[in-house]
Amino acid sequence: MPVHRSGKTGRTRLAAAGTLVAVISLLLTAPGAAADPKPVRGSAHMGMGVVAHDGKGGTPRDTRAVQTEGVDVSSHQGNVNWSGLWSSGVKWAYVKATEGTYYKNTYFTQQYNGSYNVGMIRGTYHFATPDTTSGAAQADYFVNNGGGWSKDGRTLPGVLDIEWNPYGAACYGKSQSAMVTWIRDFLNRYKARTGRDAVVYTATSWWTQCTGNYAGFGSTNPLWVARYDTVPGTLPAGWPYYTMWQYTSSGPIVGDHNKFNGAYDRVVALANG
Repeated sequence: MPVHRSGKTGRTRLAAAGTLVAVISLLLTAPGAAADPKPVRGSAHMGMGVVAHDGKGGTPRDTRAVQTEGVDVSSHQGNVNWSGLWSSGVKWAYVKATEGTYYKNTYFTQQYNGSYNVGMIRGTYHFATPDTTSGAAQADYFVNNGGGWSKDGRTLPGVLDIEWNPYGAACYGKSQSAMVTWIRDFLNRYKARTGRDAVVYTATSWWTQCTGNYAGFGSTNPLWVARYDTVPGTLPAGWPYYTMWQYTSSGPIVGDHNKFNGAYDRVVALANG
């Protein structure tokens, strides 16, 4: 025979359940409870913001234009199987050297020398943090810690990786004009130190948001556009074409994969300046 509970008991249990739901809700909405924790300073890598905003990408369409496969790596990849990448058709590579003025890639030697030793043309990149120090200071730090250039036919010019801030506000707390000034200061100092115009790595959506789609660097600095899709899409203002295109973060072996806009001899030409 069923036992009939009093209305008071039922109301008590409903109130208790409601209290539990409220407590759980409070815990989930407490600062830092539901959100992903911020990454550790120094752990940022090329394309980190692209994954967060655009996804991981797919296979580029076959446009029949001659392009040359490349990768970019950081400490995130650890010791890289360079011979495997070379055998798969990868002919050039970029290695993270520095970030801000506080971090040097702990796997730099294995990655930079390893890519060279299997025959690749390689270069280095700097992950910019415009909210920590000036553009000129970061360019100096980059050049002093692996970002230099030599005309040996195997060294590509350095790259300024300027993209979404993984540690805070997307535009690093800078106005569009202040961001353009910061970038200009970095690029000017890098050229003064090395004699080369640095490559600018960015995504069109970030560039539009954080620089106002500034068009003033397209005539001097090669563009490395990040767009994880089957086509590179609209480019940032001022660049009529891209030099490199990062099309996915899900490489068949390791690292982000890229297309150089031209045959292998054009990669050599960029290395030689």
